[in-house]
Amino acid sequence: MGRARPYHSAARWVRFAGLAETIIYTLAHLSDLHATPVEPRGLTPLLGKRALGFLSWRLRRRHAHKPAVLEALIEDLHAQAPDHVAVTGDLTNISLLDEFPAARRWLERIGNPERVSAVPGNHDAYVRVPRARSWDLWSEWLQPDDAWRGAAVPGTDFPSVRVRGPLALVGLCSAQPTLPFLAGGSLGEAQLERLEAVLVELRARGLVRIVLVHHAAVPGMVGTRRALWDAPALAALLARTGAELVLHGHLHRQRFAALPGPDGEIPVVCVRSASDCGSKPEKSAQYHLIDVEADGGKPRLSLRVRGLDPASGRFGAVGAARQL
Repeated sequence: MGRARPYHSAARWVRFAGLAETIIYTLAHLSDLHATPVEPRGLTPLLGKRALGFLSWRLRRRHAHKPAVLEALIEDLHAQAPDHVAVTGDLTNISLLDEFPAARRWLERIGNPERVSAVPGNHDAYVRVPRARSWDLWSEWLQPDDAWRGAAVPGTDFPSVRVRGPLALVGLCSAQPTLPFLAGGSLGEAQLERLEAVLVELRARGLVRIVLVHHAAVPGMVGTRRALWDAPALAALLARTGAELVLHGHLHRQRFAALPGPDGEIPVVCVRSASDCGSKPEKSAQYHLIDVEADGGKPRLSLRVRGLDPASGRFGAVGAARQL
């Protein structure tokens, strides 16, 4: 794989007569890459839950998720030149040791850690793997800004606060090893407690707070087996503190929802998988471009969709922009 091409900032400053300056900042959102090799070295790595995941990959998932689709997405992403990119997990398939360095190479293709923020997904914690051989390989894309390291739960990077332009990207970790046939996750009391303090502080600073998490943040959106098990606690927290936007993946389908906040509804957006080859139209690969207009008041958010054309293998605009 080649080196990532540098982004040319798309941020725009628009000055209106007699009004404050408005910053227009573009954030790209992609998720569920699933483009790493599933090549176990012998049978030992397949003991336990990985055996089921390997069987699923052999029979079904390898036909749906193609590295060439992610290649095409990255090419289009660089052409669109967003200011920042958010990746909401599932970079790997079954957490084989060789998948983690391969996932790092994909992150490098997407962009450098200053331009790209990531959180892990359940497939990145399919089984318990030592951090030194798994997420630590991606630490530059996961960890908070130096000024916000003290806000994270000790021994973790989360919540991970990264301030970029008018945005405060707040990364959460819902990924944890689970029993076979389960694909859910949770944030835990410690992370939620830190998150509440973080969101209050970021609001006081006038930043546009965008929460990144892998699992669906809206309670009841999916069945218990695949749910964020403490989604009700997250929803109650957001009702108190607010946020301007919540982004997630995991469902491999586009979903628009909302959670109540202290100043009105908080939009919640799920993006499709970044590597689906399009055999099912409702799951064909997409990513989102979110334009944020910030002038010190309530930010204005609009979303544009870029999707795979299976006939050409290239990505292009899908529909009109949507106000969030």
